[in-house]
Amino acid sequence: MTAPEENQTIRRRAPGMSPEQRREMIIQAAIPLITEYGAAVTTAKIARAAGIGEGTIFRVFADKDELLQACVAEALSPEHAIRELDAIDVSQPLPDRLAEAAEALQAHMSRMGAIVGSLGHRGGKHPGTVRGAGQDESTARIRAALAELLEPDKVALRRPPEQIAALFFGLLFTQPRTEDEPDLTPQELVEVFLHGALSGGVK
Repeated sequence: MTAPEENQTIRRRAPGMSPEQRREMIIQAAIPLITEYGAAVTTAKIARAAGIGEGTIFRVFADKDELLQACVAEALSPEHAIRELDAIDVSQPLPDRLAEAAEALQAHMSRMGAIVGSLGHRGGKHPGTVRGAGQDESTARIRAALAELLEPDKVALRRPPEQIAALFFGLLFTQPRTEDEPDLTPQELVEVFLHGALSGGVK
């Protein structure tokens, strides 16, 4: 293979990214590092993780502050969680559907907590502004996706699917932690949610 042909092959295998694609790639590389190092993470470290030169970051983001804000916005975005909820097989029994939904949403909240927690003491524009801006809309979209999972069992529900979805989401978001008891598994949480706190043997 001649040198020109080889160069053409390389270009075909590694097409240039659009600014939006490069932005997304940098954000995805940065999020785990922000979780680990918080606001102290350097753009040089992020560039190495992304496999790019540090200068490339500043062709996409005005400064490190803008990059951190973009990472917070990505962590708080409900898109990934909604895709996982939409992918749940609605032909499954309701407890199985809700257990899968609980796992997806707990993972989503864990991601949010890791990013916001790592930047939460920095002040300024970070999690507070971004979090407040679209939080209501994000919650509404997640509740709507949960309601779709409940729809096949609408007749058996005591309340409309939208209200049951809101209750379930609230339970997931506010599940208490106790030092002497392990956290409920998604299956256990769903069982308590659907059947109450009383065991089957209690009259």
